[in-house]
Amino acid sequence: MSIRIGIMGYGNLGRGVECAIKQNPDMELAAVFTRRNPEGVKVLTSGAAVCSVVDAPAWKDKIDVMILCGGSATDLPQQTPEYAKLFNVVDSFDTHARIPEHFANVDKAAKEGGKLGIISVGWDPGMFSLNRLYANAILPEGNDYTFWGKGVSQGHSDALRRIEGVKDAKQYTIPVEAALEAVRNGENPELSTREKHTRECFVVLEEGADAAKVEEEIKTMPNYFADYDTTVHFISQEELNKNHSGIPHGGFVLRSGKTGWEKENSHIIEYSLKLDSNPEFTSSVIIAYARAAYRLHKEGQTGCKTVFDIAPAYLSAKTPEELRASML
Repeated sequence: MSIRIGIMGYGNLGRGVECAIKQNPDMELAAVFTRRNPEGVKVLTSGAAVCSVVDAPAWKDKIDVMILCGGSATDLPQQTPEYAKLFNVVDSFDTHARIPEHFANVDKAAKEGGKLGIISVGWDPGMFSLNRLYANAILPEGNDYTFWGKGVSQGHSDALRRIEGVKDAKQYTIPVEAALEAVRNGENPELSTREKHTRECFVVLEEGADAAKVEEEIKTMPNYFADYDTTVHFISQEELNKNHSGIPHGGFVLRSGKTGWEKENSHIIEYSLKLDSNPEFTSSVIIAYARAAYRLHKEGQTGCKTVFDIAPAYLSAKTPEELRASML
């Protein structure tokens, strides 16, 4: 039987999840849930229902895993615990500083409902998190470095669009090249947040909005922009559509470490991603973890988990025998 997937929110991430489901024959899209008028939302999957979010509880027994595609700033802190009482859920919550709090809330709700939730799934947090953990375990004597970009951050762009007076916006995260090269050269630099990345924002204002006020709110926003050198460009909607319509991203996770009795040998582990579409890649990671959520719940597990808690074999559509024969 196919794993029945529900999509909560049909923006860039939701559409990416729909595309990822198509590439996984053991899954099917059961329904898309939207805050918009369902009659105005057209999905690509023949036979999939489009419903209002208020109808979601009625699908409790018709969906195996609900993918929550809202933003981390305001949607997921409320939505994931709410829906974890009704469904097995996967989200891409990416406000790193609030992950412990979010985990606790989802864990409580999922256990109340006898369901399983997996939070903070994507490439960072997600795949980058796993690579940081593996590298730390292998090279306990060393230093971690993570660089993001150059690329569009969905979460940061969403945070911009939530600011009063902002009509539309895109945010690019850009590594400081000199810092990245120093790490690759084995120099083990001590880098502040500000020394590793810059942030560049392209913002379309609502008519009559106060540009100076919006810029100040952006540059002082905690967890998003306050700790970075941030440049804000105010542009027209036409310019944003023409020059900033794509959603590329990527980045690097590195660990520089030492081995040997006298720590005489140096090693650098590097994992990198170069992504044409941030949401489509994130969606592909999410779908793999939806498979894991389904399998773990079938085994009787409940509560909240992260990528750290899930064995890799649970992500693959292949059997353990196939994995041992083809990938080990």
